[in-house]
Amino acid sequence: MPHFSQQPPQIYKPDKSSKMGFGKLFQAICFIGFTLVQASLAQNSYRDFLDGQNAARAEVGVAPLTWNHTLQVYAKNYANKRRDCNLEHSNGPYGENIAQGWGTFSAVEAVKMWVDEKQFYDVKSNSCKGGECLHYTQVVWRNTKSIGCARVNCYKDGGIFMTCNYDPIGNYDGERPF
Repeated sequence: MPHFSQQPPQIYKPDKSSKMGFGKLFQAICFIGFTLVQASLAQNSYRDFLDGQNAARAEVGVAPLTWNHTLQVYAKNYANKRRDCNLEHSNGPYGENIAQGWGTFSAVEAVKMWVDEKQFYDVKSNSCKGGECLHYTQVVWRNTKSIGCARVNCYKDGGIFMTCNYDPIGNYDGERPF
């Protein structure tokens, strides 16, 4: 014959301290998530596009760029057309630098790629030596006064496309950037 306990089955009732623990854990997870999102957005603000380029301009004694809303709108409209992540220039009326990356690729990283081309610019001959440098020369072009940029997520593979547009345009053949 089966044996039954004389006591009713125990039902788990969390005490107040375990509820507090879950609440604090939930708050911590939300805070961490919010912080990560903010950090990600913070690395793609207009300042992130502008500050690195202005630092490069200061190194060569060129006046800083200002942010231009019209250029930003132009850049955003073109970037939206490049959600396929093809690295193609707009061939529009402005100077232009474009970049492509994946994952968490940020504005700071795109600007760094362009500015790092400085190593290939030969001041004496006013030419690129051993690599690409026209992104760099557009960044530091002395007559360029304003900039507008945009970043979009591509349709596939976690790609990211970025563009910055410059006015007035730079990189005139035979002219020195600074």
